[in-house]
Amino acid sequence: MEEFCNKHTTESCQKVMLPIQDALELLSGKWKIPIIVALINDVKRFSDLSREIPRITDRMLSKELRSLEMNQLVKRTVYDTFPVTVEYTMTEYGHSLRPVIEALAQWGTKHREKIMQD
Repeated sequence: MEEFCNKHTTESCQKVMLPIQDALELLSGKWKIPIIVALINDVKRFSDLSREIPRITDRMLSKELRSLEMNQLVKRTVYDTFPVTVEYTMTEYGHSLRPVIEALAQWGTKHREKIMQD
């Protein structure tokens, strides 16, 4: 990023960094990306997500889902059944993260290989 910013003024460099910081803040933490990965291809109920993401507590899962919903990445649908059924799915906007998640996975794989070689 430093090389990229050297080609620009300090002001334009800060304009580049602000959206990056916003994205990192939104996706930060241990659980948001695993939740997104779990939902990216399928609709899931809360219990499905809880089982699919090891070691996440129900309280934390609920908190992270609310945050993702507030940021319009996840949609929560409540069905009037008995008992009530609640499903979570990625929004169209949430699906825009797919290339970001795929790029992170590719980079992470290469990084892991490099570190294991040394």
